[in-house]
Amino acid sequence: MDENRVRGYMGLSVRAGLAVFGEEGCLKSVRNATCALLLVDAAASENTLDRYRSACQRTGIPCFILPENLLWQATGRPGMAMAVKPGGLADQLIGLLSSQDGEKKDKVGGAVV
Repeated sequence: MDENRVRGYMGLSVRAGLAVFGEEGCLKSVRNATCALLLVDAAASENTLDRYRSACQRTGIPCFILPENLLWQATGRPGMAMAVKPGGLADQLIGLLSSQDGEKKDKVGGAVV
């Protein structure tokens, strides 16, 4: 995982208004399937992680556990979770976070950002 690129796409998602924060907001987005993915900070409690995982599992939305404090560093907002609405930025984040071999994913208009 390229943390700098992930951090950049997360920041862009916030500035574009495609991010939802807060426990209730994130769970509502997941339950209503209005988000493309859920990002959870590794510092979240085990109960919180279980709650998010089970909600994502029921709706089929990917849930990614981020390194501790990456969410805060990328967005400047305290919290344990961030839901990202569907779109190109969400696709890029999914590609970066699910890529195990580090290969570049090109999903935005033919240009690698």
